[in-house]
Amino acid sequence: MDLASAVKSNNQAKAPSATDIHEDKRLKMLSATIKRYQYQQDALIEILHKAQELFGYLKKDVLVYIAHQLKLPPSTVYGVATFYHFFSLAPIGRHSCMVCTGTACYVKGAEEILNSLENSIHIRPGETSADGQISLLTARCLGPCGIAPVVVFDDTVLGDQTPESVGDRIKGWLQNGSS
Repeated sequence: MDLASAVKSNNQAKAPSATDIHEDKRLKMLSATIKRYQYQQDALIEILHKAQELFGYLKKDVLVYIAHQLKLPPSTVYGVATFYHFFSLAPIGRHSCMVCTGTACYVKGAEEILNSLENSIHIRPGETSADGQISLLTARCLGPCGIAPVVVFDDTVLGDQTPESVGDRIKGWLQNGSS
């Protein structure tokens, strides 16, 4: 069930109560951030960033809470959260692997890299492995087209990648828990 359906049926995604805010320090910090922005609707992206920083991802009940605090429809908050690729509605793995799928990267092998990853770690783009170790992501264009295909491992951008080089990096993460 998506957020809009959950809010409409009012049985899955409910805004945290005042009791929840006092018990959860993260909600208290989010509430302080919203107050610092003076409940301004145009601060939505900054508030979503803070929420993701605090919770690790944007939980449905937190999106509803933000919508309520900013007096916005939940569908608007959900729309912004799903429009921008830097927001996640699901927990992110310990490691992230983002494959650029822009034109230069695609022509130079991004599809083969993705297919290889899907076959080896058994997740599709936008998913996290069952053990929570790896999230596979895609981006429309990361910019360094001269070194295509580009893959971002955690926060490290590497160019001229192949299915083999990416596979080796992922194997290292799985075997050693590091890069």
